[in-house]
Amino acid sequence: MTRSIHRAQAADADALAHVQAASWRAAFDGLLSAEYLAGLDIAALRTGWSALLSEARWPRAGTLVLREAQREDIVGYSRFYPSEDTDLDPARVGEIGSMYTVPTVWRTGAGSLLMTAVLDALATAGYSTASLWVLEGNTSARAFYRAQGWSPDGTRQITRGGPAEAVKLRYQRVVPRYHS
Repeated sequence: MTRSIHRAQAADADALAHVQAASWRAAFDGLLSAEYLAGLDIAALRTGWSALLSEARWPRAGTLVLREAQREDIVGYSRFYPSEDTDLDPARVGEIGSMYTVPTVWRTGAGSLLMTAVLDALATAGYSTASLWVLEGNTSARAFYRAQGWSPDGTRQITRGGPAEAVKLRYQRVVPRYHS
């Protein structure tokens, strides 16, 4: 299966909204409220993506899309930017704010390919460290991140997914220096 990764464009907003809804509904089933997940609004997500993609912050921030080459369908994405955590230095710490793929490509290497690309983008942007947040109960994602060289740093926070609360854990890792 041939895949490619590209910088997201404004025209990708609709596809990103659909990938986000599909991946969240599968990944967070049982972790966030069913009402919240069922209520994910494609039009609102599309509007949000359109606004994000219009920001010209590359190379310090951006979104990468993963495409299936045969159909040119977007099947995943990763968004990164300077860390927003007050205890981290945004000049050297880049945060992966989101990294999702549609369930049909889970455990096919798509996530590893996307992770490699976003770490490369972080290195190119000059970050030396990367961070991300993951729901404590999302054992599949936590295992994936550990296998990719990430470790929890002991920082926790509470998030809301509709009326329910969930605990998020912060993971960090060194950004490898790529020679792209």
